[in-house]
Amino acid sequence: MNSDIVNQIFNETRGFSIEEHLLYLIRVFKNEIVFSTSFGFEDQVITDLIFKNNIPIEIFTIDTGRLFPETYRVFNATREKYKQNIRVFYPEAESLEKFVTEKGPNSFYESLENRKECCFLRKVVPLQRALKGKKCWITGLRAEQSENRQQLSMYSYDALYDIIKFNPLLEWTFDEVKNYIQTNNIPYNSLHDKNFVSIGCEPCTRAIKDGEDFRAGRWWWEQSSGKECGLHT
Repeated sequence: MNSDIVNQIFNETRGFSIEEHLLYLIRVFKNEIVFSTSFGFEDQVITDLIFKNNIPIEIFTIDTGRLFPETYRVFNATREKYKQNIRVFYPEAESLEKFVTEKGPNSFYESLENRKECCFLRKVVPLQRALKGKKCWITGLRAEQSENRQQLSMYSYDALYDIIKFNPLLEWTFDEVKNYIQTNNIPYNSLHDKNFVSIGCEPCTRAIKDGEDFRAGRWWWEQSSGKECGLHT
């Protein structure tokens, strides 16, 4: 049934611009559609498309409690530019307090299990709350970002969250994203100017070196490939 819905959307939106996709989706899903932003380049492009076209799609972000100061600055600059609110979701205090009390504030460096538990508490649990009751989730994922993401489609069904996922920038290149940001004078995270490509929590993110892939700066101490935090499976 869900694959039928995805196929129907593909067929009915063939050749659409991103704006036309968004307008189509609000007709289909009405108040049950959301966009998640972490204020990276890609997310700022989608935020601009939603806000400047006055498309009634709720935008939310997850504040893990360990973000860079630069991320909060671009969050604030975005609010000021568009005069719009962005809903914030935080981790559940009791579970996070227990985790940090028992394992310490930087236990994610000690084992993959600890790191995934930290990501789960700080990101996945708030995301579950943000997506509750929603039927469509818009993301800023691009195929170029990692080998895992090259397998994605513009539309798909995410069984974990029982939701239709829309990736409008899936086929965009990094240069196309940057050019859109510059041309439209959109606020962006200043860490991007220092070779931070994928920006997450401050302790878990570093700048990438020449020749490294887009995700190399995330959890750089881990040796496994296809590293993800659990938000996108």
